[in-house]
Amino acid sequence: MSDVRAVKTKTITDAVAELCIKTNYELPRDVVSGIKEAKIREKSELGKYCLEQIMRNLRIAKLKKIPVCQDTGMAVVFVEIGQNVHIIGGRLIDAINKGVRLGYKRGYLRKSIVDDPIFTRKNTGDNTPAVIHTSIASGSKIKITVVPKGFGSENMSRLTVLKPTDGAEGVKKFVVDTVRQAGANPCPPIIVGVGVGGTIEKAAMLSKRALIRSLNKSNPNTKIAGLEKKILIEINKLDIGPQGFGGSITALSVNIETYPTHIAGLPVAVNIGCYVSRHASITL
Repeated sequence: MSDVRAVKTKTITDAVAELCIKTNYELPRDVVSGIKEAKIREKSELGKYCLEQIMRNLRIAKLKKIPVCQDTGMAVVFVEIGQNVHIIGGRLIDAINKGVRLGYKRGYLRKSIVDDPIFTRKNTGDNTPAVIHTSIASGSKIKITVVPKGFGSENMSRLTVLKPTDGAEGVKKFVVDTVRQAGANPCPPIIVGVGVGGTIEKAAMLSKRALIRSLNKSNPNTKIAGLEKKILIEINKLDIGPQGFGGSITALSVNIETYPTHIAGLPVAVNIGCYVSRHASITL
C-alpha cells in the first residue's frame, strides 16, 4: 500500500475555488482563438462588429478581473480520481462545494442556484450545490475540471432517442434543428456538444463533456470527425450569425462524443454552449 497517496480536502477546496474564479474571468485559449478566426471568416459586417465587441469584452474581463458574463453559471465539476488516491480530512463532495462557495464569494460572482427547482425556488446564496461528476482513473493523481454553465445556452439543449435506422442523417437533422430552434437565445457563436449512444443519461453526459474538448481537436474516429464537419457546415448555413444578427458564423465547432448502445436505440443529446465557453482543469 506504499503507493497510496493522501490528498487533503483543503487542497481540493482551494483548487476548486481558484478554478471557479479563473474560468469566469478568462476563456480558454482555443475558444479565444476560435472567436478571432470567426471574425476573419465572418462575411456580415454586423456580424464582424459583434465579434469585435465580444473580443473587447474578453480583454476587459481579463484585464480588470471581472466576469466575462453576468451569468456566472452553475458550477459543473468533473473529478477524475486516481485509484491510488486516499482523500483525507472529510468528504470529497463537501470539499468541492466549499470550494465553489469560496470561489464565488471571493470572485464576486453572481449566485444563481435555487434550492427547490419546482416550488419555492429560493436562492441558496452561495451558488451551491455544484453538479459533480466523478470517475475512477489509474494512478495517484486527481484531475479537477470546473465548467461554469450559463443557462441561456443550457436551456436550449435537447435530448431524444432516435430509431437505429435514422443513422447519421437522423443525428445531423436533430442537431441542426436544435440549433435552428435555439436561434439567438444561446448567444452565438456557439459550441455544440453532441453525445450519441449509451442510455439517455449517458448521452447527456457525453454531450456535456464534448463541450470541453478543444476546438482544435476533431473526434479521433474519421467517420465521426466527418460528421462533425458536415453538421457545422449546415449550422453555419442557418444565417443566425453572431448574437443572432445574421451571418456566416453561427457555431465555432461541433464536438461529437459516442458510446456503444443497445441494438434497439440511438440516444442523442445536444448540449449547447455559448461563446463564453468556460472551463479549466488542474491536476493535484
